[in-house]
Amino acid sequence: MARSGRLGLWLKMLGIGGVVCVGGPAFVYWVQPTDEELFLRYNPDLQKKSLDRRYEREKEFDDYVVQLKEYAKSNKPIWAVQEEDMRTRKEEKLRQQALEAEEAKNRKEAMRKEVGLPPKTDS
Repeated sequence: MARSGRLGLWLKMLGIGGVVCVGGPAFVYWVQPTDEELFLRYNPDLQKKSLDRRYEREKEFDDYVVQLKEYAKSNKPIWAVQEEDMRTRKEEKLRQQALEAEEAKNRKEAMRKEVGLPPKTDS
């Protein structure tokens, strides 16, 4: 007799556990709005901005995925390759800025010569 009471208790616990484990996520899935529903709730200005930037965001994401695939081809971990790439890009940007500054300085000197001013001396 005591066994059937325990069996009923176990069956109740399994039933309630199943309802909670399956029903909880199912309820969340049913209540959660889709992306389209959220988009339709946007203010019309935000909808327009979102549509205008969609292509740009997709392109950024595609570029990011292509870059990750390139990083994955290396034998090194992705974060190490990414760090090296960022470092080389930063160095290249600094070099480019130095070249542009030098060109600007040369243009200024050329303009000073055209006007007839003496060359500027750095002291």
